[in-house]
Amino acid sequence: MKKDIIIAGVGGQGILSIAATIGMAAVAGKIHIKQSEVHGMSQRGGDVQAHLRISDKPIASDIIPKGKADIIISVEPMESLRYLPFLSETGWLVTNSNPFINISNYPEKAELIEQIKQVKNHIIVDAEEIAKSIKSRLSSNIVMLGAASPFIDLPLELLEDGLRQIFGRKGEKIVNVNIKALQLGRELTENELKIRN
Repeated sequence: MKKDIIIAGVGGQGILSIAATIGMAAVAGKIHIKQSEVHGMSQRGGDVQAHLRISDKPIASDIIPKGKADIIISVEPMESLRYLPFLSETGWLVTNSNPFINISNYPEKAELIEQIKQVKNHIIVDAEEIAKSIKSRLSSNIVMLGAASPFIDLPLELLEDGLRQIFGRKGEKIVNVNIKALQLGRELTENELKIRN
């Protein structure tokens, strides 16, 4: 098993929480992991990306070469397109449909979605709407992790345990709402895959 994952978005969207949850799950599953530093401007609104590599065999480098990523998890649609050169031919692009408009010439949302739909393997998620449905706007990043989880090859239970470790100090209510966000994101992708098959 080997998965090369790029997590993309802008500062303040919870990129580190996604990476940390996958990391905790991998460690618990006795899977090798390497993560690059988060690159970009981590301040709110600056573009951010991280490389995360997990494998059942030792990993030499933490940087994913262009054309080799198995998954791009993007919490922002324009950022998903920025990292497309890294996606392999069989890789999956899992992106939020909601833009974070932080520049004056930000493209039209419809144009972005149309470009994303040109990618053979894509899942488009209205993460904010799902997060709103469980009254937890801040968990939209975990909705995105859930939507990508069928492609990560880690048991959902390990990702749930990772969330318990990440959010445990914030209390049971926060843990439970994030686990629910993870599950709803996963259900969305599973349902989408059933429709396509």
